[in-house]
Amino acid sequence: MPFAADQIPLFLAVLDAGSFSAAARKLGRVPSAVSMAIAQLEAELDLQLFDRRGREPVPTAAARALEPQARLLAEQLRQLNWQAQALHEGLEERLTLAIAPELLATHWTEPLHQLVQEFPALPIEVLAAPQADALELLHAGRAHLALVAVMSPQFAPWQQALAQHGPKARLSVEQLAATRQVLVASRDPQQTDPRFVFARQLWRADSHQAALSLIGAGLVWGWLPKGLVEAHIAAGTLLEIPVQNLSNGTTLFVDWVWSKERAQGLGAQRFVQLLRERA
Repeated sequence: MPFAADQIPLFLAVLDAGSFSAAARKLGRVPSAVSMAIAQLEAELDLQLFDRRGREPVPTAAARALEPQARLLAEQLRQLNWQAQALHEGLEERLTLAIAPELLATHWTEPLHQLVQEFPALPIEVLAAPQADALELLHAGRAHLALVAVMSPQFAPWQQALAQHGPKARLSVEQLAATRQVLVASRDPQQTDPRFVFARQLWRADSHQAALSLIGAGLVWGWLPKGLVEAHIAAGTLLEIPVQNLSNGTTLFVDWVWSKERAQGLGAQRFVQLLRERA
């Protein structure tokens, strides 16, 4: 007969305390009850776990061999009970974060170190999606939090890169309009931010890596995160386009957002609190 769930803490208590009486005090039981319970466990396992010839019981080789797995099972049972209680108190079955791809290089993972210490059994799901899609995932209840850019008309937050060397003279907006552009945007063609559309012929991609491949092939130009293209520019495989009356770089402000239509679970609440503490 295998170990029962209530026998594991009893077995470990005797191992840790070194005697039946000390284990009984720890468990809130009488020594005779602990001694009888261990004897019953030994009979069920058909193994001698403690040598009783001395003043105090001494763990046998069999007990020491079983100890690592017993401790592992005790910790798993503790986490199982903790998670069941946390779910009862409002912990999410999983915490889903929707993040705009251009923001994946930011320090969004830092609060997760503390979060997983406090909620070790909480699964984390990360969905990378263009900003409009990330917000749609949020409003649809598919994601709990979304990391998106706070943009205003004067911001041009993506680095401009071209797949072939061009003249050093600054190009005009009209010249850009006459070339083929790729835009990282929502999968929904209706979700397009006109502030970043310059060309009359527009291609679309739902990830910056896909856009980079098209740009690297010399098919299009596009706005890309600086961190994604710096190495390519340094290697000479991409060229930053100088444009008249248009900045190639600016500060990008970002925010974690959530829907007020749905109550936050424990994980989301703590994640937001950790963000505020770091801020």
